[in-house]
Amino acid sequence: MTGRFITIEGGEGAGKSTAQTFLAEKLTAQGISVLQTREPGGTPLAEAIRHNLLSVDEEAPVEMTELLLVFAARAQHLTKVIEPALNQGQWVLCDRFTDATYAYQGAGRGLSAELIGKLESLVQGGRVPDTVILLDMPPEIGMARARARGALDRFEQEEQAFFERVRQGYLDRAARFPDRYIVVDAAQHLGGVQKSLEAVMKRWFTDA
Repeated sequence: MTGRFITIEGGEGAGKSTAQTFLAEKLTAQGISVLQTREPGGTPLAEAIRHNLLSVDEEAPVEMTELLLVFAARAQHLTKVIEPALNQGQWVLCDRFTDATYAYQGAGRGLSAELIGKLESLVQGGRVPDTVILLDMPPEIGMARARARGALDRFEQEEQAFFERVRQGYLDRAARFPDRYIVVDAAQHLGGVQKSLEAVMKRWFTDA
């Protein structure tokens, strides 16, 4: 029996890591084996690619290089981590996946959705998340939270207009794939976000 593949998406400071941990704890309490991972990353090689993508000290990749690096890390991550876990019946909670690529490299950088789709098909075959949880909030709120955490990475140093495009890219994806996407208001207080996530979980078990 294959596991369930759940991705958590959102802009900077949306609280993806906190939501991932909360969901993992709740699912584990239900007796479900959960793997937490992230993108870019998840394997030593993919984490090295992540470092190069986010570092402000390394040579900044041009848009096409950035896109190819993201998918190179994803290919490694899928083969080495995600697919084996799902095949063993684990639930995989992934902090970002291909919807982030459509939002950041597509809407944000201006690369075509058609090009991203070709790479998605090449790398992933038919693998898409069962559920995408989009933690949505105005970019100015998210960036205020990101700045409060400390030094900003290369993406976090982008202009406000970039993050507005990223947010709209996510919302466009949610509108296009309503059966897969669940949008959560991440600007509300933590307790409100967690109540929304618990409602999402109830839907999983009701559907099952």
